[in-house]
Amino acid sequence: MRAAFDRLSALLALLLVLTSLWGLQSMRSGIDITYESVGQTPVIRYAAADADGPVIVIAHGFAGSAQMMQAYALSLAQANYRVYAFDFEGHGRNPVPMSGDVTAIDGTTRLLVAQTLEVVAAVAEKGQPVGVLGHSMATDVLVRAALQRPAQIGPLVLLSAFSGAVTAEAPRDMVMIAGGWEQRLRDFGLEAVRMIDPAAQEGDLVRDGDVVRKAVSLPYIEHVSILHSRTGQQEALDWFNGAFEQDGEVEIAASGWWLLGLLAGIVGLARPLAGLLPKREIAVDILPAKEVWLMALVPAVSVPSIATYLDVQVLPVLVADYLALHLFLFGVFQLGVLWRLDLLRLRVSALGIVALLSWGLAVFGLALDRYGANFVPIPERWWVIAALSLGTLPFMLADALATQGGKAPLWQRMVLRLGFFASLVLAVVLDFEGLFFLMLIAPVMVLFYVVYGFMGRWVAARVGPATSGVALGLILAYALGVSFPLFAAGG
Repeated sequence: MRAAFDRLSALLALLLVLTSLWGLQSMRSGIDITYESVGQTPVIRYAAADADGPVIVIAHGFAGSAQMMQAYALSLAQANYRVYAFDFEGHGRNPVPMSGDVTAIDGTTRLLVAQTLEVVAAVAEKGQPVGVLGHSMATDVLVRAALQRPAQIGPLVLLSAFSGAVTAEAPRDMVMIAGGWEQRLRDFGLEAVRMIDPAAQEGDLVRDGDVVRKAVSLPYIEHVSILHSRTGQQEALDWFNGAFEQDGEVEIAASGWWLLGLLAGIVGLARPLAGLLPKREIAVDILPAKEVWLMALVPAVSVPSIATYLDVQVLPVLVADYLALHLFLFGVFQLGVLWRLDLLRLRVSALGIVALLSWGLAVFGLALDRYGANFVPIPERWWVIAALSLGTLPFMLADALATQGGKAPLWQRMVLRLGFFASLVLAVVLDFEGLFFLMLIAPVMVLFYVVYGFMGRWVAARVGPATSGVALGLILAYALGVSFPLFAAGG
């Protein structure tokens, strides 16, 4: 019965992968996707072979990449627009690190505005305004770019928008689209339209001379899912069509569901593939309750205090130095407890490590890179990944051994991992200004445990938790090193 269930699960996962690939590839049908550069800025161009519509420039949010914006890029390209999506400095495949003061308008923001205007100037047609679309961090950059070049930058489509530069007079042509669960950003959109009409509500189109604005709320949508919202894409297309007097219409694809289906299918296929690994006899050593609380609470309190005091600043990635040290101290403490209990079982399978790395990075990672977000490191990031692994390896090894590769009771796994998340919160409290960006690690870690946790658990069941701990430590270093922005002081 179990064998039949496993075969059925594998078949369903394979069908999910193939169906999702068909859906994702259909979105690209008829669209030429080419890779260019403006100076050192990587640019992806999306356009039908005979496209002659207006030019649209798309910018991503903080810790994002050009690939994350491809749902909007493809839907606009299908409607005859010529679309250019680029990587901000420090992001994606851009080798130039972010610089300047990230908290000051005349710091990092000024440099990103200059970069945006350089891209706009390079792709614009003489005498024709360029439409721009951006998400989150990019919205403030695009607003300020439009204020500097009002003749060159035309309509703005802003997703999850915020900017202190908006006035009643400028930008003139702007729609702000926010998720229903982004109340603060919805409030900003309403404030911007009420500069024109104090009685305006979400969904109202307001005008005052040549100023036209609209604020839109998308029900049940948050900060990330807005990048795949079909309603959001339709609003963006309608806004550009109205501004440029175009009539392009397309059927908006369910890109988010196709992407989730593909990635879920790849994760699901890891189970039968892990079953091909030679089976080892594995002793299951469940930790006593007292030791579980010790391994969770002591480092949760002590590690942030020690790591913030040491204040290591070596790596050219925001908060990466701190995070590597934090993970190292956390993992070493827990490994020490396991050693004291004589539970530090370090027998590993080289084949298991290679298998998990291959499936987790070469298959899952490349699928994510093609359809979801940048996941291929540029050369400048490899040494950052290597440095991060000094922290992620002991951390994930301790996690795998303490949870027995997922066989420990659920409450024990929850306590150990909540202890880690609590330590990140305490670190931010101790140094809010310097470590604020650590808050972005929490959702990344949750996704990591969900996605790679399953893969690691299935490998651990065959060849032991130490194997999955080593492999997952390397994968975590890779994921953090490839996704967080490069940053250099000064500029």
